[in-house]
Amino acid sequence: MTTRVAGKLVAVVLVAAGCASAGTSASSQATLDRIKASKTIALGYRESSVPFSFVGPEGRPAGYSVDLCNRVAASLKRELQTDLDIKWVPVTVENRMTAVQDGTVDLECGSTTNTFARQAQVDFSLTIFVTGGSLLALKDTAVVELRGLRVAVIPGTTTEQSLKAAIAKGGVDVQLILVKDHAEGRTAVENRTADTYASDRDILVGLALTAKDPTRFILADRYFSYEPYALMMRRGDPEFHIAVNRALAHLYRSGEVLDIYARWFGVLGAPSALQIATYAIEGLPD
Repeated sequence: MTTRVAGKLVAVVLVAAGCASAGTSASSQATLDRIKASKTIALGYRESSVPFSFVGPEGRPAGYSVDLCNRVAASLKRELQTDLDIKWVPVTVENRMTAVQDGTVDLECGSTTNTFARQAQVDFSLTIFVTGGSLLALKDTAVVELRGLRVAVIPGTTTEQSLKAAIAKGGVDVQLILVKDHAEGRTAVENRTADTYASDRDILVGLALTAKDPTRFILADRYFSYEPYALMMRRGDPEFHIAVNRALAHLYRSGEVLDIYARWFGVLGAPSALQIATYAIEGLPD
């Protein structure tokens, strides 16, 4: 290879590397730049994922995850030194990841479990809550074991995956009743078109507490999955990712998160040792 040709190749490589670097930098700044320019952040919320993310009595988004996202937005407002409006966008189990990927929402504030499969499509914040899959039923329904039960579940959720794995492992005969959301799952139990509804335990608690007669329900004394919740955001945007995590870590370190927890879960008592450990571990220093 001649010196001239080698020189040209080096120049091409350097130019390409510079373009790639510039592209990466532009991408990493995209969300924060757009938020600052528009003075608006788009937050996704679920309409019936009580007590994490739902439509409150006043018709506005409410819940544990919604409160956390409001705090994140306030932190971004201070960091960007600009006024900041919040645009709340309803999302569903089916479209929540697409809404994050295509920019419909900047941050999803729901009850989404962080998994490696999902990390291939989106990024996740620090863990905001730890729970597990369980079963909600009427008190006169036997839910000691899965065998023979008609179990309502939302398709495409980690609960469905874990439930199917538990069924396959146990070799039991279970009929899955597919429902569109948590409200429909509870209704299926109330109307006895399903024997039980499967979802994350704390969501089931919220469904029972907000029913017309909470005393009708019982929670199965079993878990069949591990569900670490986190907030979803687009991949490849490290500056925004850090800004979100910094806001959450401050809430954890300061103990302010305990007030938010008490607001939505206080009726259940103090946070579990596992939840306290989660806040301690995820309360990263600046």
